[in-house]
Amino acid sequence: MSHQNIRHRLEQREEELSPFASKSKTAKREKPEEPSPMRTEFQRDRDRIVHCKAFRRLKHKTQVFIAPPGDHYITRLTHTLEVSQVARTIARALNLNEDLTEAISLGHDLGHTPFGHVGEDVLNDIMPEGFRHNEQSLRVVEVLEKDGAGLNLTREVREGILKHSKSREGLLGNNWKTANTLEGQICKIADTIAYVNHDIGDALRAGYITTHDLPQSTITTLGDSHSARINTLVSDVIDNSWAATGSDNTETTPVITLSPDVLEALNILRDFLFERVYDAQAMEAETEKGIRTVHSLYHHFVKHPGELPQELLRNGNEVERAVVDYIAGMTDLYALRVAEEVLE
Repeated sequence: MSHQNIRHRLEQREEELSPFASKSKTAKREKPEEPSPMRTEFQRDRDRIVHCKAFRRLKHKTQVFIAPPGDHYITRLTHTLEVSQVARTIARALNLNEDLTEAISLGHDLGHTPFGHVGEDVLNDIMPEGFRHNEQSLRVVEVLEKDGAGLNLTREVREGILKHSKSREGLLGNNWKTANTLEGQICKIADTIAYVNHDIGDALRAGYITTHDLPQSTITTLGDSHSARINTLVSDVIDNSWAATGSDNTETTPVITLSPDVLEALNILRDFLFERVYDAQAMEAETEKGIRTVHSLYHHFVKHPGELPQELLRNGNEVERAVVDYIAGMTDLYALRVAEEVLE
């Protein structure tokens, strides 16, 4: 058997997808490579992400709650897996490219800082040009992984990683525009579906809120349980994005979206979480500890660049940029340990 036939067969299957689906045989990389005999280009991207160091570190990075007391709180890794599951369900239902959807989902948070959005906010305040985790995720796969060689992912995956992020003001508004691929658009919505629902669960577990605190209008629209909300949201995306399947024979490129009522309910829940959970955490001792740790690490390594991993200083990178890359790649526990060692 020729292994080359396996990839060709997989590419032929992709021709049965929606005419609006991304096809791996047309995917391009910055540095051309010989094709795999058994995997499509998007499958190779997925595998490269799963096997990279930044992906492994996600298991010890905070999602929302820093140093939680129990074992069932969401981490950045479990969040990533939930996003992938939601996104793949939607992509499969709409007859889009599930492999591309999975690769973007698995790579979207590779550049997230230790201590969740707390760490991101600190670096954003420190860096003159600002810091945003989606841009850092792109930097991880393009520059930092494999000792500076990067993963050489396809442009479709890299664009999806960059454009997954949202502004605080609403799900479908952001500073990075909309992904050109429908698969990238799916990942952006799936990210919100996942974190809004699991963050509610964590907030309930931590005692920040009770079920009676949830806005009644969102319960009426989305349901009164985790599974009901997920089902409503996923079903609504599929129903309102059905043109993406190509079954309507439309020539106008569709978009991945939600109905107005469901979108409003989801944004209300996001606002509720910001007010009652995310912003409220700023007063917590563990949050303050995370803020102090990131500040201390940054100022220490800027003054002592010789203590940085030297591969971060290659290619003429400025010290400040190398320090941010180093800190952003740390897990929570490693950041605390390094801070304790260098600040003795």
